[in-house]
Amino acid sequence: MESFLVSARKYRPATFRSVVGQESLTTTLRNAIKSNKLAHAYLFCGPRGVGKTTCARIFAKTINCEHLTEDYEACNQCESCKTFNEQRSYNIHELDAASNNGVDDIRSLTDQVRVPPQVGRYSVYIIDEVHMLSQGAFNAFLKTLEEPPAHAIFILATTEKHKIIPTILSRCQIYDFNRISITDTVNHLKYVAGEEHVTIEESALNVIAQKSDGGMRDALSIFDQLVSFSGNNITYQDVIDNLNVLDYEYYFRLVNAFLHGNVAESLLLFNEVLNKGFEAQHFITGLSSHLRDVLVSKDASTLQLLEVGAEIAERYRQQASACPTEFIFDALKISNDCDLNYRISKNKRLLVELALIRISQLTTDKKKVLTAEKTPLKPLEVTETATINQTGQGGSQTAPVVTPPQQAQVLAEPAPAEITPPAATSANPAEITAAPKKPAVVSVGKTNRPPSISISSIKTEPTGISQPENGSSVDEGLTTDKPFTADQLTDAWKSFANQFEKDQVTRGFLLSHLPTIGIDNNINLSLDNKFQEKEISQMHALEYLRKTLHNNSLNFQIDIIPEDEQKVYLNPQDIYKKMVEANPALGVLRKNLDMELD
Repeated sequence: MESFLVSARKYRPATFRSVVGQESLTTTLRNAIKSNKLAHAYLFCGPRGVGKTTCARIFAKTINCEHLTEDYEACNQCESCKTFNEQRSYNIHELDAASNNGVDDIRSLTDQVRVPPQVGRYSVYIIDEVHMLSQGAFNAFLKTLEEPPAHAIFILATTEKHKIIPTILSRCQIYDFNRISITDTVNHLKYVAGEEHVTIEESALNVIAQKSDGGMRDALSIFDQLVSFSGNNITYQDVIDNLNVLDYEYYFRLVNAFLHGNVAESLLLFNEVLNKGFEAQHFITGLSSHLRDVLVSKDASTLQLLEVGAEIAERYRQQASACPTEFIFDALKISNDCDLNYRISKNKRLLVELALIRISQLTTDKKKVLTAEKTPLKPLEVTETATINQTGQGGSQTAPVVTPPQQAQVLAEPAPAEITPPAATSANPAEITAAPKKPAVVSVGKTNRPPSISISSIKTEPTGISQPENGSSVDEGLTTDKPFTADQLTDAWKSFANQFEKDQVTRGFLLSHLPTIGIDNNINLSLDNKFQEKEISQMHALEYLRKTLHNNSLNFQIDIIPEDEQKVYLNPQDIYKKMVEANPALGVLRKNLDMELD
């Protein structure tokens, strides 16, 4: 029975050309070989499984090759290449610094460096995980690393460059290896699958590439695992089942539920995910990633940032066209805040459910706002009539009964209603007076019973407008450009500041920046910086002044005070220091009286 060799070893690159995702680094190394400008020390750093040790081996093999190809690759025919391929070369020495990290180990290495190679030009020393060396080992290695023999070349490899002392870094040429992209990983997995006669769906390849997190070794290990699980036919469902990956489908369904304001469906989907064994935090982070992918799918120029297959990318594009950009921004903020607060939450499930509810209500709240903005003011509707007996000839007339809408005091001016008297039975019917042009406005209280209009109210209030209990006229509330004085502006501003009674800092800030009346309905406000301007806007101060002063055309004219003209706000300690500077006797008095500063 033939022994099994894992794909990560079987398909390990043997030439610079076969290295995946590191074209810039391999090109630099080949050019160095071409121009014969080889450094004595190299440092290869980057994440796991991206080709650091592989490139070090290829480099060591190539510089000792006796017959380089035209593109400066190893020939694999000379004695040096054969000994390397058969793992019996004495020119290449690999050292694991994780287990050989002492001073004695480095001293043995430095003694070995003095021996020239028997075959080939260079002795190459590959030290893996070099950051594991102790401080003493680093110090013992410094002199040899700086001035090695002409035949010695050191290649250091590490995943944590920041742990290497600067004196070592300064003696090496540093090559930073990148994470392998999703596209490169998928293409290489396609090649491996073709060589192994394995059929695999492209969507499954994308999941493997994402799961590997930029490491080709991890991707090939996952591939071998899936082949053992599914055989030679791997589907997308096999991948998500074996790797315990949350399916895209849940998030597509979840966003559709958000767009329809379906809170119940979103909560049921979340419960289904939990029942499959996934963590709630894993779910909410996946939701944030999905919303990010939907956002980048809205624009063709950012579609390249979407690292998924063509089929899934089309679904993202379709869903992005149905999602308003503002909705995506708000949903991203809610999901991200939920992720940040997850660890400190006592009821983690409730935290996620509240986030889902808030996102579901984003679209419904927006619809309500848009409807309120676009709906015109409707006149009062006449729903029933009241019969009013007239004195004199016994005639009667009908008067409209006004049914006000709920939750508001409606001010409307409908067209004058034409009143038709009933048929008269007597010879001389009573004279019927016409209804006033402006009907009485009714204030809606807690009762749902519609009030009626009496004759007395029509006679006492010929204008048709009733007065509120506070004594202010309703006409004033309708005024959109009512003039006001500076004192009224100051009183309104102080009233606004007093709303922040619990926040004394904000209240003090508002009271220290009193506005003044400008021209063209502008209110002059002097602030110290742009941040204060943003804070004023978030407090909705302008809306408050417009409502209080009954002037909807008001606007702020913000002036930023230069730093040299700004007021300096001192605390009691600073005030005391300035007083002592002006009169040192004050400090002596405090010490004599043994007084303490608060």
